[in-house]
Amino acid sequence: MFGFFTQPVWSPYLAGAGIGILSCLALVLADRPLGCSTAFVKARGLIGKMINPEKTEKMAYYQDIVPKVDWAFMIIPGIIIGAFFSSVLSGTFHLVWVPELWGSVFGDNAVLRIIIALTGGILLGFGARWAGGCTSGHGISGSIQLSLASMVTATCFFIGGIAVAMLLYRVIGVMW
Repeated sequence: MFGFFTQPVWSPYLAGAGIGILSCLALVLADRPLGCSTAFVKARGLIGKMINPEKTEKMAYYQDIVPKVDWAFMIIPGIIIGAFFSSVLSGTFHLVWVPELWGSVFGDNAVLRIIIALTGGILLGFGARWAGGCTSGHGISGSIQLSLASMVTATCFFIGGIAVAMLLYRVIGVMW
C-alpha cells in the first residue's frame, strides 16, 4: 500500500482526486476555500506584528485578513514538508541551484538564477493578491464552486505563464 508514496511520479488522477477531497473537506469543515496566497499574506502580517505591531494592526488589509497561525497558514509548511518527504521517499531528492533547462539556455550562473526566481516569486505574489487568490485558490477551489471569475482568472494565470515561458526560452534565451 505504501509503495504508491515511493514512486517518483504520482498518477495525476489520484493526486487530483486527493486535492478534490481536501478542497471539499476545507469547504465543509472550515467554510473556507483551499488556497496558498493568503497564507503568505498572513506570514507577512505576523512579521509586521513583530517589527511594528501598531502599524500592522491599523492596516485595513489586516482587519479583514487577520495575521495568525491557523490551518490556512499551515498549508505553506505542509507543502514544503510534504514535498521534501515525497522526494526523499521516492529517492529523487537532490539540491539544484540551476535547473538543467535553465542552464542550457541561460548558463550556470546561480546568482542570476536566484535573482530571477526571487523576482518571479515577488511578481507572482503581487499578481495573486491582485487577482484575489492564487492558482490553487482560483483554479481548484473556485472551479469546484463553479465560479466563472475563478475559471477566467485561472485561465489567465496559465496563459500568462505560457507566454512568459515562451518569451524566456524562445525569445530572450535565443538572444542570450
